[in-house]
Amino acid sequence: MIYIHVPFCKSFCTYCDFYSEIPQEGMFEAYTKAVCKEIKERAGEMDSTLPTLYFGGGTPSVLPLQDLTRILLALEECGHGGPYAEFTMEVNPEDIVEKGLPYLESLRMLGCNRISIGLQSLDDDLLRWMNRRHNAEHAKKAVQMAREAGFENISVDLIFGLSVLKDQVWERTIDETLELQPEHISCYQLTVEGDSVLAHRLEAGEYEEASEEQCALQYNLLCRKLHAAGYTHYEISNFAKPGFEAKHNGGYWQRRPYVGLGPSAHSFSGKGRSWNSEEISGYTRSEESLSVEDEFVETLMLSLRTARGADAEFVEANCKASDIQRLIDEGALVKTGRRYRIPENRFFVSDEIIRELI
Repeated sequence: MIYIHVPFCKSFCTYCDFYSEIPQEGMFEAYTKAVCKEIKERAGEMDSTLPTLYFGGGTPSVLPLQDLTRILLALEECGHGGPYAEFTMEVNPEDIVEKGLPYLESLRMLGCNRISIGLQSLDDDLLRWMNRRHNAEHAKKAVQMAREAGFENISVDLIFGLSVLKDQVWERTIDETLELQPEHISCYQLTVEGDSVLAHRLEAGEYEEASEEQCALQYNLLCRKLHAAGYTHYEISNFAKPGFEAKHNGGYWQRRPYVGLGPSAHSFSGKGRSWNSEEISGYTRSEESLSVEDEFVETLMLSLRTARGADAEFVEANCKASDIQRLIDEGALVKTGRRYRIPENRFFVSDEIIRELI
């Protein structure tokens, strides 16, 4: 598993706190050189047992094709150039519309077989509030163009749980998204992040967070509609048509080792984590080992986020029998075969359930 962080955005979303830069002259060149250098230095850490490649951001579709190609060639030269079971590229709808079909066709020629389009919303007022570059029309057009370019595995992102998101707007957004027939839908509840524009608005009293009740209602509506449309709710925030569950992200939930390349990217060796500093080039790497307790918490938390759940032997060896039984009696935990899982109707409060087990 290889993750490559592309830290460029043409503008910053209201809610985002990820490391990103508005590209200036020379930044693409410096970034690409740094990533290619890191690929050569860390080639020995890359494991091909789950050959997936994921370009995230930031906005990877801002990166010029020639720089993307150089990075892919560096991976090939060190023996990790694919073919990949899954090669995902995150894209902004506006970039797709501006660059057109030739850009999408080039991505496919480079081996990309899965595209993740950041719709976030299909309401123009809300998109402006988020400071997104695209409008609803271009969001839909981007999905249609990806299909026309030959992509058979399209994922889209949506956001709910904003106090400014009316329930009827959310329902319309879900319905219009389903009309696009993406193979995969990721839906995230908005959280106010540390140094985001939204965090400053909240502090200044210019924004009020959505209530727990509003968030739960919007999440439950999402679950009902996507289930009726034939999507499998295989992870708390992720829905897929059968056979289109994300392989790369699935590796994260199974705690598979992965190598993160680029500024601010994180890596996991199986026993420890490391992360790069937030600089376009010349970034440094820090590391930490995980304690036995850390490993237990991560394993439990990540596995119970999924519909498959956690290994029963692991849960019974590490959690109190009385806590397990109480949660089963409350309907918050279900045992199926040799696995414990949180039922879908309790996914929304899964954090609380996991905390009780820990």
